[in-house]
Amino acid sequence: MIKVSRLADYAVVVLAALARNGQSLTTAAGVADQTRLPEPTVAKVMKMLARGAVITSIRGANGGYNLARAPEEISIAEIIMAVDGPISLTTCVEGSTNACDYACHCPVKGRWDGVNLAIRDALEGVMLSDMLNNKPQHAPAAALAEEVVQ
Repeated sequence: MIKVSRLADYAVVVLAALARNGQSLTTAAGVADQTRLPEPTVAKVMKMLARGAVITSIRGANGGYNLARAPEEISIAEIIMAVDGPISLTTCVEGSTNACDYACHCPVKGRWDGVNLAIRDALEGVMLSDMLNNKPQHAPAAALAEEVVQ
């Protein structure tokens, strides 16, 4: 089963709360109250999102966080990468620093790159704004399958 990490899931929840607040600065405590997530978890996620330039952080007595861009400009891929790092289904992708003892004998070495790219491209096509509306989303499954086959 392919799963998004719990922290990446929480990141979308946190960003949805910030989006609902518009351009108003919101503290981690405020987001925790809105989302009912534990404040330490919210603070951790917000720091990751700020490091990934998904949100901006303003220090000081009147400080807080807000979205770095409009929800229509923030992709789910960007959110996941800010929290979890590069998107890949396997550790054996081109440019990976993870060594595999079987790599020199692997019959599918390098073949996962296309799959990983297709997944990342699909996630880049889903924006935070898509997660905010209540309309059902239809993933471009046929297009995704076609890319994987090629």
